[in-house]
Amino acid sequence: MKTIDKPPGIWTGQALHFTCLAFLLALVGVGWLYLGEPLPAAFWVAVAFPVGHQVFVWLAWRLELRSSAVSDAIGFRAYVVVFFLLFGGRFVSLFVLAWMDRGSLGLAMLPRSVSTTLLVLPGVYAMVSVQRYFGMVRATGADHFDPRYRAMPLVDRGIFRFTSNAMYHFAFLLFWAIAVGFDSSAALVVAAFSHAYTWVHYHATEKPDMDDLYS
Repeated sequence: MKTIDKPPGIWTGQALHFTCLAFLLALVGVGWLYLGEPLPAAFWVAVAFPVGHQVFVWLAWRLELRSSAVSDAIGFRAYVVVFFLLFGGRFVSLFVLAWMDRGSLGLAMLPRSVSTTLLVLPGVYAMVSVQRYFGMVRATGADHFDPRYRAMPLVDRGIFRFTSNAMYHFAFLLFWAIAVGFDSSAALVVAAFSHAYTWVHYHATEKPDMDDLYS
């Protein structure tokens, strides 16, 4: 695959990444202790999936831009499979934790139902918009692998009419919907971590890459 002329270094932005990650993990640990250390295995597996997913993406993107190492080693299709296994694992592990910890938050049925609905609707709309107008494969960072994706126009249909960054703003509200829907305090802590950590990924990894890819 063709690489860009001056790709960002492997460690570009990663001081921010790992500093923020350490801070967020410390907050998560405090939250877990405050809640009475619920379901340690399920809780920390649900925390580990976002970390594993975003570290994998950081390394894959930077190695690919600098040397096509991922394409040469496993190929783009295998990368996409691993990406979605880790991405799906974020939701599955959170769902399992929320189910096991259901009822711990103590929300009444009406506000819980209303809140869950308000979180689900934009989250689902974002995912449908990504699938229909943007493309799930493109959303994995395909522009790091294939220059043709870099020539595609910006998407301005569906939820992208309101923001070009719909995944970060709206799709990850589904994390919160799972936690609130199952009335789980432990899942709420993980949902907050996972959503905040996606923004760390955006500023530390994705934005520097985009600045180079589309400059």
